[in-house]
Amino acid sequence: MKRSRAAAKTAAAAAPATKAVQQPAHKQPAQQQPQRLQKDAKSANAKARAKSLLLKGAEEDPRANDDGDDDDEYEFDTINADDDDEDEFEDDDEDAEAEAAGLDDDEDDDDTFGDDVEDFGEDDDEDEDEEDEDEDDEDGDVFPQVPSLRVARSNSSASSKSSKSSKSSKSSKGFRTLRRQDRPGIEPNYDSDTSDEETHNTVGNVPMEWYDEFPHIGYDIDGNKIMKPATGDELDAFLDAMDNKDIWRSVKDKTEGKDVVLSREQLDMLNKIHKSEFPDSDFDPYAPTVEWFTSKTEVMPLSAAPEPKRRFIPSKHEASKIMKIARAIKAGLILPGNKKPAKADRPKVYDIWESAPDELERPNHIPAPKMRLPEHMASYNPPAEYLLTPEEEAQWKALDPEDRPHDFLPRKFSSLRSVPAYDRFIQERFDRCLDLYLCPRVLKNKLDIDPESLIPKLPKPQDLQPFPTNLSIVYRGHTARVRSLGVDPSGQWLATGSDDKTVRIWETATGRCVEKFEFPTHVMAVAWNPNKGVSLLLAAIDTDVILLVPTRINFNLQEATHDLLSEIWNHERDSTGSCQWIKPTEAEKKLGYAVRLSLPKTVTTLTWHKKGDYFASISPDAQSNAVQIHQLSTGRSQTPFRRTKGMILNVLFHPNKPILFVATQRFVRVYNLAKQELVKKLAPGAKWISSMDIHPGGDNLIVGTYDKRLHWFDMDLSSKPYKTLRFHGAAIRDVSFHKRYPLFASSADDGKVLVFHGMVYNDLMQNPLIVPVKTLHAHKVVDHLGALGVEFHPAQPWLFSCGADGDVKLYC
Repeated sequence: MKRSRAAAKTAAAAAPATKAVQQPAHKQPAQQQPQRLQKDAKSANAKARAKSLLLKGAEEDPRANDDGDDDDEYEFDTINADDDDEDEFEDDDEDAEAEAAGLDDDEDDDDTFGDDVEDFGEDDDEDEDEEDEDEDDEDGDVFPQVPSLRVARSNSSASSKSSKSSKSSKSSKGFRTLRRQDRPGIEPNYDSDTSDEETHNTVGNVPMEWYDEFPHIGYDIDGNKIMKPATGDELDAFLDAMDNKDIWRSVKDKTEGKDVVLSREQLDMLNKIHKSEFPDSDFDPYAPTVEWFTSKTEVMPLSAAPEPKRRFIPSKHEASKIMKIARAIKAGLILPGNKKPAKADRPKVYDIWESAPDELERPNHIPAPKMRLPEHMASYNPPAEYLLTPEEEAQWKALDPEDRPHDFLPRKFSSLRSVPAYDRFIQERFDRCLDLYLCPRVLKNKLDIDPESLIPKLPKPQDLQPFPTNLSIVYRGHTARVRSLGVDPSGQWLATGSDDKTVRIWETATGRCVEKFEFPTHVMAVAWNPNKGVSLLLAAIDTDVILLVPTRINFNLQEATHDLLSEIWNHERDSTGSCQWIKPTEAEKKLGYAVRLSLPKTVTTLTWHKKGDYFASISPDAQSNAVQIHQLSTGRSQTPFRRTKGMILNVLFHPNKPILFVATQRFVRVYNLAKQELVKKLAPGAKWISSMDIHPGGDNLIVGTYDKRLHWFDMDLSSKPYKTLRFHGAAIRDVSFHKRYPLFASSADDGKVLVFHGMVYNDLMQNPLIVPVKTLHAHKVVDHLGALGVEFHPAQPWLFSCGADGDVKLYC
């Protein structure tokens, strides 16, 4: 083709006159033919260059133009591409002669196309086009057939349009050229995405379960059914798993119905996805940070506008301030050069918050809790089921204000204008303000902790038996609340004191009332002498302490008891003391009095020493004489304290040492009676202590309080409670330890008696084991009082309780 084009160019240059003669009248003049031949030569070179670029992936064409024209400005897109440059045109000589004669089809292309886009027509010979198409078929259709791009032409000459229309049938195909920046280069080694991969099955992204009932699995690209591959049974699968070494990395392709073996790259990708890593092996998660925004301050301003004029004119506002200061200086209000007085020169005032922490160290503001939303009962027209009956209203009024479930009585009104003013509005607002003012509020940080891990691992209650579980006997006979009870050292007899002015002695095994003592007033407390050699009972009645000797029990001990009491009158006593030992009269002897002790104030509590020779009485209103210690063998009484710190509510003797536990309202003080000094001060942190009891070992103490808490103190550890138990819903009235078994119990105004397992180990490095084992619903609540007293049997794991309902119960 190169040779034929060169020959055509030479022939055209040698015969310009001949072309002028043979050119029709509507063609261009003869002086323009050399320029036309040069253009045709450029067209031939452009065709060859376009074909070479398409076949070699848009590489640089070695066959550049010899005339030095800038042909690199374009790249070409052709319809029929062929590898053979020599056979593209057969009749090169005839083409050259046609070009020399001026009969080429593209003679007007110079005038119709601009510089950006050029359209080069093909040869006029139809046979040549057919031959090119045959050659393309033989070469395997390197590139697909693309329809030619025709560019609309603008021509001002009507004659050119008419001449062009006659040739349009022969120029239906051609080349088009675009600038390089308009189309990216061709990449022959480009790997397509996986989303563009073509599979043999063309059903698309549909559930393969739709083909479960059909013999085929889909359709190929021609629409033919793809039959399901043969599947073996379990034996075939097992043999395949044993023989096929790639079975471990094979997956089932549901679309094709066959197994696909994963490549090493795919396995690495799956392994990275499983480890939550980036699948791409070339990705660097620790790549250096790209500084998109520089940290250097730019010198150039954001705006290059000139400075406004107002910045160069003095400010009137500043001038007025300066004049104001100048007038103050003239008037003497401001003294130039004088510094402000130092802080030491200022007058000191008392600051109540001087010791408070700095403002920066104070916690953030904590909002007040929101008030509870009103319920249906608070409506002016509540439903009928929320209205109280007269009996319920009377019960509501009888309750204390803090025990009432609601602060108001629901009322029903016909309309809103009939509702009167709320009489407790000011009081409730004042109480809320008082609560917000006095109650501290702190921010609580929520911790992500498993609740199960906070529960201590305790043994099962079945493993801690024996302990009382079932009601065995009910001792009935008292007509009022039973305040106190006591068990004799043998455990055979039970004594109870009640508000019905009687003291009854019961047989524990049968529940039979053996003897009854009547008194003129309420019985506050009873206590049985722990000495097994005597049969003596103490009873606190108003300001007197009565020593009783039962006449119907322990007949063999009655004589020894009377002999012991008769020795009292053989010793001299101080008649000026606050306690008087008095012989009973004949009338009192008939009532069962053996000895009567007269005290200045009401006696509320009695307690014996372990040996049975000393006992203590408590009169809380007697101030310095609140605690009286009495010696039975000598008939003497003494006051251990000249003055007391607070109201004394209970006292207790240590079982082995000369130590006395004294419980006031908030503290328990431990005194050494031999050295007459304070040993320890226990602080349970309660508002009001009600009762206490000492462990038989003497190293542990339990304290019951009216604020529903039971405190366990380990005397060897600290003055703070070792354990605080919150199981009662009302005030605790009495606590008691068992003398032999690791058990202790508490009774409260909610009518319940709680039994605990309290094991104290001899190893000082091991803490006591405290486990609640049983809740006994012992007594009914009467006038806000429930179970008032509790005590264990001295030898058996039995528990006695008394309550405000007048019953005494035994649990075994």
